[in-house]
Amino acid sequence: MTSLIFASEGFGLNLNIFETNIINLAVVVFGLYKFLPGFLGKILERRRTSILSDLKEAEERLAQAKDSFSKAKDELASAKEKADKIRNDCKARAEAIRLDSEKRTVEEMARIKQGAASDLNAEAARVTSQLRKEAAELAIEKALAILPKKLDSNTQDNFLKQSIKNIGDNN
Repeated sequence: MTSLIFASEGFGLNLNIFETNIINLAVVVFGLYKFLPGFLGKILERRRTSILSDLKEAEERLAQAKDSFSKAKDELASAKEKADKIRNDCKARAEAIRLDSEKRTVEEMARIKQGAASDLNAEAARVTSQLRKEAAELAIEKALAILPKKLDSNTQDNFLKQSIKNIGDNN
């Protein structure tokens, strides 16, 4: 039983319900219409909830990351300030150490120079004393060599009397 309406060459409508499976298609379409929205709706709702949850979690992590980044920037600025302070303190300490070292060096050089001058003066005084002693000894030797020739017994008696008189006047 073929009932083709408007059948012409190649295309036409087939109104036979059993041949065209219109009942099967209607049952499938009705089943999809009745059951698919609930089934797909639940799947889509769970997926939507999961995506919203993931978005919310991502926003929270972004906020935490921004806070951490801000704290890290503050800590970096603080660390830079501390590093600059330490660097300046080290420079000041190095300058103070250098100045103290220079001061001690100058004082040590002055002490050494003073010690050398003191040693030189002591040596000069010793040499002068030695020269005076030697000059006195030479003068005594010459006087002892010349005196016996120049002093006769009369002059010696007068010299002795004068010496005794001088000794008596001193007492």
